[in-house]
Amino acid sequence: MFPTNASIALIGYGEVGTIFARALKEKGARTIRAFDTKYASRALPPQDGNAEVCASAAEAVSGAGLIFSAVTAAETLNAARSAAASIGEGAFFVDLNSASPGTKREAANSIDAAGGRYVEAAVMSSVPPHGLRVPMLLGGAHAADFLAFAAPLNLSARVYDTEIGRASAVKLCRSVLTKGIEALLTESLMAARHYGVVGDVLASLSDMLPLPDWTKTANYMVSRTVLHGRRRAEEMREAARTVAEAGLEPLMSERIADRQALTFELASNGAVPADAPLVGLIDALLAAGRKVR
Repeated sequence: MFPTNASIALIGYGEVGTIFARALKEKGARTIRAFDTKYASRALPPQDGNAEVCASAAEAVSGAGLIFSAVTAAETLNAARSAAASIGEGAFFVDLNSASPGTKREAANSIDAAGGRYVEAAVMSSVPPHGLRVPMLLGGAHAADFLAFAAPLNLSARVYDTEIGRASAVKLCRSVLTKGIEALLTESLMAARHYGVVGDVLASLSDMLPLPDWTKTANYMVSRTVLHGRRRAEEMREAARTVAEAGLEPLMSERIADRQALTFELASNGAVPADAPLVGLIDALLAAGRKVR
C-alpha cells in the first residue's frame, strides 16, 4: 500500500488527473487534492470522493509530498510555476505533460529553484487502459529517488536519463509519427469518402501495413482526434518546438497540429459523435466542414 501519510496533489483534473486520483485512492492514499484551471473562475464541482478539488494550485500543492502535473501541453510551464509558489522542500513534482525538452528544462528550473524535486515523465501510451501502470520514461537528477519513493504504487516506469529533456525527446519525436498518422488518415478518409472509395483505400492499406482490422484502427484514430484534437494539437505544437530545438524546420509537425486542431473544430461545430461507426464519423466531419466553408 502507498504510505497513507503521503499527501498528493494533482495539477490538472481532466481525464488523466481523475484516473490517477481514483487509482491512488485505491492504493491507500488518504489525502489527495486537485486543481484545474476550469474551476478557477466558477464554482467547484461536487467532490467525487477521490480528490478534494481546490480553488487554486497553491491550495492543492501546499503540504503535498508528491505532485503530479497533468495539464494540456500549452500549460506545462504555467503549471510548474504555479506549483513552485507553494511547493514544499523536497516535494516531488512529476511532470506528465507532453512538452518539448526546452519547456521541460524551464519547468524543472522553476521547481528546483523553489526547493522541490522535478521529475520529467514521458508518458508512452494512452492513460485510460493503463491508469497508474501507463508506461513512462523518467528523466532528471531526482528520477531514481522518486521511483524508490513511489515503489508501493508499482508504476510501469524506468529512469531513462538523468538529463532533463531526453525522455521527452523520445515521446515527442514519436508523436510526430503517431499523431501524423492520425492526421493523414483523417484527411485521406475524408477525401476517400467524397469519392466513395473508403473501403478500397482501407483494403489497400492492409497490403502495405498488415493490421488485423484497418477499419477498426481507422475508427479509433479518427475518433481520438474528434474527442481530443485540441489536446493533440497542443502536443504537436510542442513536437514542432522539439524539432525546431534540434535546428530543423518543423514543416510536417506544424501541419499535423493544424489538421488535428481543425478536426476538433469541425467536430465541435458539427456535433460529430465520436462513437459513430467509421463511415458515419467521416460523413459527419465532411458535413461539418462543408458548413464552415
